[in-house]
Amino acid sequence: MSHTVSDDAHGPRRRTVLTTASAAAAALALTGTPALAAPRPKAPAGTAAGAAAAQAYTWRTAAIGGTGFITGVLFHPAVRGLAYARTDIGGAYRWDDGLQRWTPLTDHLGWDDYNLLGVEAIAVDPGQPDRLYLALGAYTQSWAGNGAVLRSTDRGATWSRTDLTVKLGANEDGRGAGERLLVSPFSSDVLFLGTRHNGLLRSADRGATWSAASFPASVNSSGQGITFLVAAGRAVYAGWGDGGSALYRTTDGVNWSAVPGQPSGAAAQVPIRAAYDAGTLSLYVTYANTSGPNNQSDGSVRRFNTATGVWTDITPVRPSGGDSFAYGGVAVDPRVSGTVVVSTNNRWGPVDTLYRSTNGGASWTSLKDTATLDVRETPYLNWGGTAKFGWWIQAVALDPFDSRHIVFGTGATLYGTRDLVRWAPEIRGLEESAVRQLIAPPAGGAQLLSGLGDIGVMYHDSLTVSPSRGMATNPVFGSATGLAIAALRPTYVVRSGWGDQGNGAYSTNGGQTWAPFAAQPSIANSAPGPIAVSADGSTLLWSFIHWDGTKHPGFRSTNNGASWSEVTTFPRGGTPVADPLDARRFYVYDTDGGAVYRSTDAGATFVRGAGSLPAGDSQFRIAAAPERTGDLWLSAKWNGLYRSTDGGTSFTKVTSCWGSYALGFGRAAAGASYPAIYQTGATENFIGVYRSVDTGGSWTRINDDAHQWGWTGETITGDPRVYGRVYLGTNGRGIQYGDPA
Repeated sequence: MSHTVSDDAHGPRRRTVLTTASAAAAALALTGTPALAAPRPKAPAGTAAGAAAAQAYTWRTAAIGGTGFITGVLFHPAVRGLAYARTDIGGAYRWDDGLQRWTPLTDHLGWDDYNLLGVEAIAVDPGQPDRLYLALGAYTQSWAGNGAVLRSTDRGATWSRTDLTVKLGANEDGRGAGERLLVSPFSSDVLFLGTRHNGLLRSADRGATWSAASFPASVNSSGQGITFLVAAGRAVYAGWGDGGSALYRTTDGVNWSAVPGQPSGAAAQVPIRAAYDAGTLSLYVTYANTSGPNNQSDGSVRRFNTATGVWTDITPVRPSGGDSFAYGGVAVDPRVSGTVVVSTNNRWGPVDTLYRSTNGGASWTSLKDTATLDVRETPYLNWGGTAKFGWWIQAVALDPFDSRHIVFGTGATLYGTRDLVRWAPEIRGLEESAVRQLIAPPAGGAQLLSGLGDIGVMYHDSLTVSPSRGMATNPVFGSATGLAIAALRPTYVVRSGWGDQGNGAYSTNGGQTWAPFAAQPSIANSAPGPIAVSADGSTLLWSFIHWDGTKHPGFRSTNNGASWSEVTTFPRGGTPVADPLDARRFYVYDTDGGAVYRSTDAGATFVRGAGSLPAGDSQFRIAAAPERTGDLWLSAKWNGLYRSTDGGTSFTKVTSCWGSYALGFGRAAAGASYPAIYQTGATENFIGVYRSVDTGGSWTRINDDAHQWGWTGETITGDPRVYGRVYLGTNGRGIQYGDPA
């Protein structure tokens, strides 16, 4: 099974650690990890915050096919083909029925608002199809910013925003529960918002302002609070995840009371989702023993007749023995009363399924048992050679205009069917990868190599279709921690990451196929870190850092990973960088001591070089300029950018920008002798994406206010073959690539 780790000291990202070989699904069950907040940068005192030059760019998202946890899908009840999806860290999307793809709606949210790329809930107005509401906020921890509500009158093309005084938790436990935001059936001007730790909020002006509303359950700061809000005729039902009565109801929009007769005692569990069948006046509720999606092991499905008050247990299959799971998604067919679909969740043995009933839950059919999966469009889903029906199924939706069109979200993609038998991803345009590493090879082979959170390494032979080879195998990784190419031998590539069949591998054909290292240091299994390869591919340097921040000695191999030796002079936890021309040279930045360490004997020993540099942040990093020896650039986040032309013996601060978070190089501009430099950095009062064609003397902003993608401080690189082409890693919006417009 997958083990979710928390408080990632490397910034706002996600990580899944594979802990057993039998948990094949864990490679695709994308877990959201609470992460330390990225400091909100401000221009230093005295900094001139004048506008930089700008160039229009065309931005696109590299196709992989989802790769993230789809936490909610919502069809509009009155407009055919109009649907919305939410994700835990990748924003919200609208389905374009004409183009048959998803359109991102929250890419305008910038660096300071990365917390808002987690979508807690979506609400539509049944009577006003152009109105759309989003409740945003990924974390409720003390370091996270408060949530916000976005409201639109044009289906998300433009937004108005209201900042809340409370926090929301779209990337925390309970994120796969139902919609916590609802347009009141009593008045379309009134909205309700259920929170994790602050009870019920109410707006009387379509989300412009919010205030606390009366709700009878006691708030628990460590619990889940309200898990969903569902309209049922002239009533609203609220799930409650903090113990005691679990389901509440209001029939006037003001006064709430516990629903009588609901499960109690040992049968009382957390209500995850609910759906209302107006034809039979039935409310269907799924339950689990925890809020999930992790750690659920028991659950049930109940039907409540809202007219008679009668409860009926209609659980399709009871979890028992080694087959432990819960129930999550639920949807009803408004065209055919009595038709309901529910999903299991966290079922790691037989994997999750959908159960469908046409008689109100009296009998059920498992749709997985007759399913044919067609994943030709997203080959990475053929994990282990066979596509699986799904893991972490909590978002289930039934098209109100097509009874046989069902979609369900997983930890990796969104599956859909039009005939209840053939299922295929309906995911075009929706990309949620957390991107760790990017390499654009200098010639031939892949257009791009990527190292990703949760789904390892990809070989991109095209940017417009999902990688034909799928996830890198032999071994499969969960999250990639390192990816490096031999500059003078670009067919040789190495990678490192979290895996349960080995933590490192090499390729001799540019990343098309892989072989595991024949041996690895014992620490590699629990603390795989970044890896580097010398310019000629003869030497490997591997750094080790545990997810809790504990740093370990670095190791070296000169025989393709067949054996390893500890490098005692290697600064613990540092990220090694190879010189692109001299195979004897490596560089490592000691983030604890604020110094660069240099090796001139192929990584056998390191000596201290430049010191008195910024210290204390593990994300300070060195980049080596291509086709040059000893030309190093140090990105020191809010401390700015530094350059060395003597192999790290000394550094000079680059005064053209005050912030630098990720930096890379691409093909030089026409007539220029130095590569184009790209960075996520700051020359103004905000973090943007910039390009320099004059060795960092000046910068041109190449993104714009509509293309910001939240937190983008992990990786960036230019294309060595195409001037102006840049690849940017995001934390939840996949790989963005841009070209001059």
